[in-house]
Amino acid sequence: MAASLEQSGVPTVAVHTQVFARLAKSAALANGMPRMRQAFVPQPVVDRTPDQLRTYIEGIDPISKRPFVQEVIEGLTKPLQQEDLKGVSFERSTPRLLKPDSEENLHRLFVENHWTDFLPITLPTEKRVAEMLKGTSHAPDKIVGQLRPTYFREFWELTVEKVAVNAVMAGARPEYLPVILALAASGITARSSSTTSFATISVINGPIRNELGMNSGIGVMGPYNHANAAIGRAYALLSQNLQGGSVPGETYMGSQGNWYAYSATFAEAEERSPWEPLHVQKGFEPTDSAASVFFGGWYTHAGYGPRATWQDKVRRCLSAAEHYSPPFLVLDPIAARGFVELGFDKKEKLIEWCAKNALLPAREYWDNQHIQTLIHPLAVAGVEPYATRLKAKPDELIEIFEAKQINIVVAGGETQGAWKMISGDLRATVSIDAWR
Repeated sequence: MAASLEQSGVPTVAVHTQVFARLAKSAALANGMPRMRQAFVPQPVVDRTPDQLRTYIEGIDPISKRPFVQEVIEGLTKPLQQEDLKGVSFERSTPRLLKPDSEENLHRLFVENHWTDFLPITLPTEKRVAEMLKGTSHAPDKIVGQLRPTYFREFWELTVEKVAVNAVMAGARPEYLPVILALAASGITARSSSTTSFATISVINGPIRNELGMNSGIGVMGPYNHANAAIGRAYALLSQNLQGGSVPGETYMGSQGNWYAYSATFAEAEERSPWEPLHVQKGFEPTDSAASVFFGGWYTHAGYGPRATWQDKVRRCLSAAEHYSPPFLVLDPIAARGFVELGFDKKEKLIEWCAKNALLPAREYWDNQHIQTLIHPLAVAGVEPYATRLKAKPDELIEIFEAKQINIVVAGGETQGAWKMISGDLRATVSIDAWR
């Protein structure tokens, strides 16, 4: 926004909290304005009193160590110099090959350049990448798609060969490549940057699950299957390396981070589910292979059953869910069949029940950072259902999710009737067959 105003001739000083100093300067550089004028205040600003916030304004800029007000006034009034107007350009091309070196030195180089997830990798030699490329019929230089860590960064294009390089690094096999390419083509990064510690979780459907020996049973969401783990890791690595990096303080700002970001890919147990699989719900044929990408991973609730008190348990989980990130439920087949016995013969019926029972007092719903920032402007503009929620009295219970936002998949080893409720906004369901 500040860059747009400056380019329009409006003097602007961008104000940030101090923990975003590196990010703010990096973003200004990425937008071609390395000398954009900025000022900083302490963190946090949320839930501070007016008097506390006034001390920020009347105090010292923690980055420049000068009076904050002076920084703002000078930023708005000092004439632009030649250096301010020069801007910056970038050379985005990188050498296809590294210089030969010892295995130890190359591993160290990958770590030092943030090209890994800090676990050991398989070095992507030309021979290994060529072998990986046998997993697809597409040309190595074909553009797969674009990724970026956050909306204010430019998109980077990625090719089939670049995806294959990261697949090799992750320890994937050539037959996994169509799945990895499909995830890359979704346009959804597995390494997003936000102060909220997002993660991306992907669910695989269709015949390719069995072709690759993917796990949909015992330990389905854990590190107990090579295909699940390697595909998820490859998706994370390619997102990190093919969108401009994931450097803490610069292109990654998740306050606590997220374990899901290592390798969160699993297969749905279609054959043992009493309901139609996720990809069929989204318009694919049962014989198609597809990948669904969920953006969230903020919270995970868990339960068993459905027991006699299941309604109370699920209501508590729904009300405790992050208001801006709708849930998707992963049910062990035992739990899924238990819900069928209770009359939920179709998945949509259980989804509708969840939507009707995801309730919060309006005051609690609106007292949420993301809701205030992202949803409140839509409500004021009259966009439904947010406008109706805004009209509710403070103690009035309102539905916080729509049925179309909630999803259910079936997976698990039937050793227990367990279920998980995970933060996950379904962003895309994409064809895997298109990348064979």
